[in-house]
Amino acid sequence: MLSYPIHIGADGREKLGEFLRNSDYSQILVLADENTYELCYPKLRDYLPVHEAIHIPAGEKFKTLETCVGVWSKMTQMAMDRKAIMVNLGGGVIGDMGGMIASLYKRGIDFVQVPTTLLSQVDASVGSKLGVDFMQFKNHIGLFNDPQGVYIWPGFLNTLSDRELASGFAEVIKHHLIADQAGWEELKHIRDLRKLDYTQIIEHSIAIKQRIVEEDPFEKGARKSLNFGHTIGHAIESMRLETEAPLLHGEAISIGMICEAFLSREAGLIDTKALVSIIELISNHYPSTNFSAAEFDDIIARALNDKKNEGKKIMCTFIDGIGQFKINQEISDGDIEESLEFYNDMAKGY
Repeated sequence: MLSYPIHIGADGREKLGEFLRNSDYSQILVLADENTYELCYPKLRDYLPVHEAIHIPAGEKFKTLETCVGVWSKMTQMAMDRKAIMVNLGGGVIGDMGGMIASLYKRGIDFVQVPTTLLSQVDASVGSKLGVDFMQFKNHIGLFNDPQGVYIWPGFLNTLSDRELASGFAEVIKHHLIADQAGWEELKHIRDLRKLDYTQIIEHSIAIKQRIVEEDPFEKGARKSLNFGHTIGHAIESMRLETEAPLLHGEAISIGMICEAFLSREAGLIDTKALVSIIELISNHYPSTNFSAAEFDDIIARALNDKKNEGKKIMCTFIDGIGQFKINQEISDGDIEESLEFYNDMAKGY
């Protein structure tokens, strides 16, 4: 069992306030980014006891050690002690980075996760992975540490743009591809992401992730299944982050899932019909892009330094039929290049 509670539903904010009022923390600090400070903090602050709030710039490019130093400096100026708690109000960036900031400040203070994006509500807030990007590599510096709780209020999703909502939906797609064949058949018919019952969707995804994390908390085995689409997808995301056309996490992972599904087919684990169904669903929700030969080289170079690799081997997760997975699949530079060529050719037809 996870060592921390996960609250999902309309009473998520009340549950958080109740937890904080019934605890004896010396100080409460809400960490937000500039977007969640403006759009989400006003929807939360009245539920909290006396607290302070600070915000940082929004975006993956600020998920750095430099940003952590800035927050640690403010915490020190506020004379926060080791009995304080941090409330991380935001998406995956705030959750990952805020948890790391709390875990290292004065050798560790408590924190809770209050995810505000679909991406963080269905995936990033659960599992205790924390970290920041380093030298353009995703989550290169980090640790595992449990929050005191995860408090999910689906109402925060109303603050998201259509693009942000779709980005989070990529993780919903991933959860079905690795663990729910029957649900996949229903997922294929979804068109309008604004008309879904997100409480049900969040509960479904978290149930899948929770089961996997409880089986393998430190990613030695089955938890690697959650990396489907992420070996190539993370490399694409970090590469594009430095361009004038950056991709959101879910957009990059959707491309990674197509590439890694293609490699799954090449390995004989899925058939062409399954691959086509994956492409069609992803194409319904994400715009296609195109990668140049120079970008191929950059993506491959980044994949070679992925934290999931073993030695000099690029390690990947494949799907072994819809709803099942196969971890520890070694792929080569040539495999990545072939999958990107397939994606470029495929994108021309959608």
